[in-house]
Amino acid sequence: MTHPLSALGAGHTLISIVPVIFGIYSFARYGGIEAGTRSGRIYLTGILMSVLTSFGLSSTGGFNAGHALGILALLTLAVALTIPHVHRLGRARRYLSQLAYTFSFFLLLVPGINETLTRLPVARPLASGPDATIVRAALAAWVVIFVLGALVQGCWIRVRRARTQLI
Repeated sequence: MTHPLSALGAGHTLISIVPVIFGIYSFARYGGIEAGTRSGRIYLTGILMSVLTSFGLSSTGGFNAGHALGILALLTLAVALTIPHVHRLGRARRYLSQLAYTFSFFLLLVPGINETLTRLPVARPLASGPDATIVRAALAAWVVIFVLGALVQGCWIRVRRARTQLI
C-alpha cells in the first residue's frame, strides 16, 4: 500500500531532483562534479537542501537509514571539498576528491531508488517495500554503475593529466 506524500515530502522530492539533474550534467560535461563550476555549486546546494529537508520526513517515526545516508553524503562532500587542500596526497588528490563527489551522488540516489520503486506508479507501485526483490536488484545495479563509473572517471582524470603534461 502506498503512503501519500506530505507537503514536506513533495517539496523534498522536488528539491532532491535538482542535485540529480546537476550531478548528471556535471558528469556529462566535466567527467565529474567540479565544485568550482556553476553546476557543481548548484549540486552542492541541492544535496545540502535535500538532506536537510529529509530530516523532517520519516516513515518509521524517527531517525532512519535514509537520514544516516544523508549525513554520510554530507560528510563525503566535506571530504571531497577538503582533499584538494591536503598537499601530502600529491597527485591522488584529484582522484580521491572525484571519488568522494561520485560517492555522494551514489548515496543521494540510494533512498531515491527505494522511494521511487515503492511509490510509483501511484496506483500500483513496483515494490512493496525496501526488501522487495526489484529494490534489491536496482540497488545492486546501482552499486555496479557506481564502481564502473568511478573506474571510468579515474581513467578520464589520468588521460586529461597526461594530455596537460604533453602541452
